[in-house]
Parts: sequence; C-alpha cells; structure tokens
Amino acid sequence: MEQTEELNEQKPNKWLPYLKNKYVWVLLFFGIWMLFLDNYSQLEHRELDKEIEELEVNKKYYQDEIRKDQHNINLLKDPNQVEKYAREKYFMKKQNEDIYLIDLDSSGTKP
Repeated sequence: MEQTEELNEQKPNKWLPYLKNKYVWVLLFFGIWMLFLDNYSQLEHRELDKEIEELEVNKKYYQDEIRKDQHNINLLKDPNQVEKYAREKYFMKKQNEDIYLIDLDSSGTKP
C-alpha cells in the first residue's frame, strides 16, 4: 500500500508544464472568446445559418405563390375566364338570371 502511494507522489503531472505556459493561456482565452463571446462566434453563426435556412424556405414558398398568381393572371386575360372567375368567387350573375347556392352540411351530404 505504501509503495503505490509513493508511486503516485513520484509521478509528475504531465499537464503541469502546459498550465504554466502563458501562450497556452492566451490561446485558451482566444479560443473561448472566438467560440462564445465574440460578435461572430460559433453560436451566432449557428443561429444565422438557421435563419438563412428558414428564409430560403420562405423564398421558395413565395416563388411558388408568384408562379400560381402569374398563371391566374394569364388565365384572366381571356374574357370568358374573367366571367367564370367572377361567377365562382363573387357569385355574380347576368341580368334575369337566378343563382342557387347549395350548402353542404358538416356530414358532406346534400340537403
């Protein structure tokens, strides 16, 4: 038992010379500063990357919506399509014409 205690006491710590070196401390401080505390830290980069991904998804969605709207605009250049759109969306009618709206109840059956 005494021999193991003596071995432990005699065994020098291999990290001790590095902890006494001022350049190691400066490098350690610089690394911590750049990873966590700086305006351009790694944490900030991760947040900005997530925001960029979210904005790219939004960009794709809005580009698809623009394509759909362009398609609808091209369809509405035809007078017959304008009439059809007005009848379907705004329930417009011609003179001396009756419109009957059929409302489906929640079960999906006709009254």
